[in-house]
Formats: sequence, structure tokens, C-alpha cells
Amino acid sequence: MLSKTSAIVLHATPYSDVASILAVYTLEYGRSSYFVRNSKKKKSPVKSAFLQPLSLVEMDVIHQQGKTIHQIRDMHTAHPLVHLSSHPLKNAIALFVAELLYKTLRIEESQPLLYSFLENSILQLDLCEEGLANFHLVFMVKLSRYLGFEASANEDDCKYFDLQNGVFCASRPLSHYLQQETCADFSKLLGLNYSNSQELVLNRARRVELLEALIEFYRLHIPDFKGLQSLSVLQSLFD
Repeated sequence: MLSKTSAIVLHATPYSDVASILAVYTLEYGRSSYFVRNSKKKKSPVKSAFLQPLSLVEMDVIHQQGKTIHQIRDMHTAHPLVHLSSHPLKNAIALFVAELLYKTLRIEESQPLLYSFLENSILQLDLCEEGLANFHLVFMVKLSRYLGFEASANEDDCKYFDLQNGVFCASRPLSHYLQQETCADFSKLLGLNYSNSQELVLNRARRVELLEALIEFYRLHIPDFKGLQSLSVLQSLFD
């Protein structure tokens, strides 16, 4: 069935010398994969510029129920992202976010609220001028809500956060918990958004520790999530 859908590019996997399998998150179908022929021709429906991680595109697709890989008839840019490729830190964050989404978004059904959140987050990243160093931390907290393991608020000023159960607690859990300083940073992070993320002031060591805690949080709640290869690149830019 030929249809139109908005989509977010996550990852392109080489399939042969002349083709790739493109993983995208679509508005109409959720997580989907499409067969893409590699071509440098000007009239090619899928240009290499469209395949960059987090590209926001519109696609005409042949989406057949029961198949795991579908076909793209046409693709064009929905929202040009001016700064993601030219700004080193934004580019590293974009690669990190794209890999995170590639490894966590698995549902093949429409989730308009999640798609709207992702699209808005990508546009915010492209335009962001303040608080960029904490963008990925805020994004991970917000994404966890849509993935079904949102952390509870620290209403009682507890000193520990139980990563396994997603709650703050007064006594130290037996395992998988945040120590007091990281717990305090995490508690502040939960109340932030993209517009005020600069209010969480962190040195490099605390930011790295908080990011590693969030990745552990994801690992405990998402089956087969083993971490991110782009993490080391992102952390190196904060040195």
C-alpha cells in the first residue's frame, strides 16, 4: 500500500555494495525498516543527505503488513537542520541520540505523542544556544517517560535513588542505586526542560557520572540494552 508518512532517520546499515537498510521512526508506523538503493544521481528519490542520523523527512512508502522491510518511493526533507552537522558538540549529541533511539524504539505501531516529542527535541537541539551540555541528559529523562519507566519525583528530599524500581528512598538499596551527590543532581535534572537545562551546573566528572547512571537506568529497564558506542565520543568533547 502506497502511503505518506513523516519520519526520523535513525541508522543506515549497508546491505550490499549498492543498497542499505534504513531504520527510521515514522509517524504512521512506528519503528520501520526500508530498502534503499545507494545512488549519487541527481534524480535519485533518496539522496545521501537525507540519511544522516536524526534527519526529519517526509516519505512516500510502500508499506506492506507482515513484511519486515518495506520500500521507499520518494523522500524529501521536512525540516532542514542547519546546525547539527556543522556544530561538533551538536553533531556528537545527535549521533548519541540517534543510537539511543535505534536501540530502544522497537514498537511497530503509531505513537503520535512520542513522535511529536522526538521531532520537537530534534528541532530544539538544532536551535539550542544555552544548556547544550545537558541536552542529552534532559532528553534521556523525558524519553524514559514514553518508554514506560519514568522516575518518580524526589518529594521527601531522599538521599538515594533506586535505579531498579525508579524511586527515591531514604535508606540505601542493596544494589543499583545512585550515591548521594549523583542522586541530588538526578533529582534536579528531573525538574528541567530544554529551555532551563543550564540551571544544572555540573563539572565534567559529575556530568559523566550522571550520564552513566542514566544509561544504567535504561539498561535495567530495557531488555537487551547493553550501552552505546557513541558514549565515548560524546564524553571526550566535554574534556
